[in-house]
Amino acid sequence: MRKKKNLVPRMEQCAALLISDPYSMRGQWRTLNPDARELRVELGCGKGRFTAQTAAAEPDVLFVAVEVVPDAMVVAMERCRTEGLENVFFVDANADQLPSFFEPGEVSRIYVNFCDPWPSNRHAKRRLTHGNFLKLYRQVLREDGQVHFKTDNAPLFEFSVEEFPQFGFTLSEVTWNLHENGPVGVMTDYEEKFHGLGTPINRLVATIAEWTEPEPSLEEETQEDGTPEDDAAL
Repeated sequence: MRKKKNLVPRMEQCAALLISDPYSMRGQWRTLNPDARELRVELGCGKGRFTAQTAAAEPDVLFVAVEVVPDAMVVAMERCRTEGLENVFFVDANADQLPSFFEPGEVSRIYVNFCDPWPSNRHAKRRLTHGNFLKLYRQVLREDGQVHFKTDNAPLFEFSVEEFPQFGFTLSEVTWNLHENGPVGVMTDYEEKFHGLGTPINRLVATIAEWTEPEPSLEEETQEDGTPEDDAAL
């Protein structure tokens, strides 16, 4: 993404929307909007079209958008600021920090829209629908919490459809062509672009269920220890 001109002053103008110390907000997010009926988190909000439109449509929901690219996040914040939205805030952080920002059961829903597919098997653990991340989501979601996932990448979607159930999520609303019969729901900027090009959009809803993490196998323990077997797999 191109570097934005005057990024610092633009960020400063949106300072009221940026949570500079999200660690201190753990368990305290509802103080930002005491009347909110629930808290939702979006991972990788990009330029914020989905963020702004979803927050505007549900003013009684508190939204926290997580983004690591400031040049994208500033556009998203400006969108929300221009629309006068008071129920959405932004965090500059990686998804692996979620349990440090949110208490168990504090989050009702997590949106994962068009994340990096990391197509190489050696990078599978970086996918936001990999089991390592799903276990983190379980730590912050409430008992009936959900992950709403969309992607245009068919191999990533196939991987995700198999991965979610293995980590205690039940799937619903699984579709390989969300907009086949016309636009459905709020689109991201990226989504609108690729839908216009005829690229099928995949979507699913994963609802948290009871699950006991199995003991790791000897092979898994060996790989996690970084032995030669692990290096050979790279």
